[in-house]
Amino acid sequence: MDREKIEQGVRLILEGIGEDVGREGLMDTPRRVAEMCSEIFDGLGSDPLEKLKLYSTKNEDELILVKDISFHSICEHHLLPFFGNVHIAYVPAKDRITGFSHLVRVVDIFSHRPQLQERLTTDIADALVEVLRPRGVLVVIEAEQMCLTMRGIKKPGILTMTSAMRGILRQEATRMEAFSMIMGKARL
Repeated sequence: MDREKIEQGVRLILEGIGEDVGREGLMDTPRRVAEMCSEIFDGLGSDPLEKLKLYSTKNEDELILVKDISFHSICEHHLLPFFGNVHIAYVPAKDRITGFSHLVRVVDIFSHRPQLQERLTTDIADALVEVLRPRGVLVVIEAEQMCLTMRGIKKPGILTMTSAMRGILRQEATRMEAFSMIMGKARL
């Protein structure tokens, strides 16, 4: 990441909106923004597929679900944040599973890039299919988009939802089981 370019760009933005980049409160802002970019875009230098470690256990048709994985990302259209929760369900094939924390890491890597919610949903699902080769995958993302809250229509609290379904999770019965678990209505 080129921090010097980021700092130059932030100075230009501040000057462009009519601010004095030399005033006390703004003098260190370009440096702070460059540091922030190193953190929030750290997914750009990582391969999420490398985070999906495979394990073997007896499971050919049982649904595995991790829900409420919190995330934050930056919308590539307006460079404003969006954040919320990711829910991931999959049905293994040939006894191949991955660790729950590995699923969280995949979400973090994909979301720590300039992103669109729709693509984020698809990227996560496709990564799971590529590495795990499961019988089915479902990824659901619920998010609040600051580009809806802070600009344009300026309506806070709107939730956007996207889903990606692969394999047997396109079938109604399996999909409904996953959705009931996500909604917290599964009977244990």
